[in-house]
Amino acid sequence: MKPFYDPLKTYIKNYEKGPFNAFADGKVFSQKNKPQHKFLGENVFLPFGIPAGPLLNSKFIKAAFEKGFDMCVYKTVRTTVFPCHPYPNLLAIHKNKILIDDLAKPIETDKKFSKPLSITNSFGVPSKDPVIWQEDAKRAISYAKDGQIMILSFMGTARSGQSENQFVDDFALAAKLSNETGAKVLEVNFSCPNIGDSGLVCYSLETTEKVLRAIRKVIGVKPLIVKTGYFTNQNQLEKFAKIAGEYGDAISAINTLQGTIVKQNGQQALPGKERLKSGICGHGIRWAGIDMVKRLQKIREKQHLKFMIVGVGGVTLAQDYFDYKKAGADAVMSATGAMWNPNLAHEIKNII
Repeated sequence: MKPFYDPLKTYIKNYEKGPFNAFADGKVFSQKNKPQHKFLGENVFLPFGIPAGPLLNSKFIKAAFEKGFDMCVYKTVRTTVFPCHPYPNLLAIHKNKILIDDLAKPIETDKKFSKPLSITNSFGVPSKDPVIWQEDAKRAISYAKDGQIMILSFMGTARSGQSENQFVDDFALAAKLSNETGAKVLEVNFSCPNIGDSGLVCYSLETTEKVLRAIRKVIGVKPLIVKTGYFTNQNQLEKFAKIAGEYGDAISAINTLQGTIVKQNGQQALPGKERLKSGICGHGIRWAGIDMVKRLQKIREKQHLKFMIVGVGGVTLAQDYFDYKKAGADAVMSATGAMWNPNLAHEIKNII
C-alpha cells in the first residue's frame, strides 16, 4: 500500500496537504462491542496505536482514529518554533535485521521502499509555535471517540550556551503548555537526539531525574509516559526504569537505532550538517523493541514497580502486536508499519 505520509514530498507539504492515500479516503472503521481494555485509567478498544512521529497534526490524528488506531500520539512539540531537517527525510533500508554491531558500519539506503519494510527517518523534531500546536492539539483531542485516547508528546530544546537548569526548565515549560491542551495522557520524549555524545536524554540518568521531577511538579497527577531509546547496558536500564517508574506512569520503548546512513557510492545520504547518522526504524529493529520490553518486564517484577510498558519498534504485521504483548507490553504502537498499512489496526482486531 501507499503511505499516508508521502516520503517524496517535503515535511511542509505533508503537514499542509496530508495525510495521503488511504488515510484520505474518508472510510471509517466500525468498532464492535464496547472498549475492553484500560490504559493509564482510560478505556480503549485495543491498546494499539501510532507513536510520536507520523501524526503531524489534527488531520492525521483524525484519520488514524477513523482507521481504528485507538491510541494516537500527536507528534512531539516544543516550546518554540523549530525547523525540520532538509528534504529528503525518509529513505529505505534493505537489511532485514539491524543488530548493534551493524551500527558500527555504514548502512546503505535508497528510495526504493520494499517489504520487509525498514526505513531511516531524519526530521529533527520540528515544531510549530505553541499558539498553533496548542489549538491544533485541542482539535485533535476532540476527534477521539469512546474507547480512544490522544496522547501529546513533548520535549525540551538544547540550545548553545544553555545551562542545565535552563534545559530542565524548558522541558517543564513544554509540559505545562502540553497540559494546558487538556490531553488526558502526556508523553515526554527522551528518545530523540538532544544532549551529550549519545544525544539522548535517557542516557543521562541525572538529567532524566531532574527533568522528570520538574515535569511532575508542573503536571500534577496527569498520567505521563516516558519515551526512551535502546539500552545496551543492563545496569543503566535498571536505574533508568527505577527513575522513570518513580515519576512516570509508563515507559515507551523504543524509538529508533542510530546508524551511519550512506548512498550506494558511500557518500552521505541525507544532506546537511550532523545528518550522517540517522534513526533506523521498521522491521529491522523489531528485535530491539521486543528485547527492551522483555527486559523492562523483568525489571518491573524484580523491583516491584508499577509502570506500564508500551512496546514500539518494527511492528509491521498483525502478528507483531501479539509478539509484543507476549513479551510483556501493556500497549503496542506502530509507526513505519502503520504508515504503509492503514489497515493494520483493523487486521489485528479481526484476529482477536
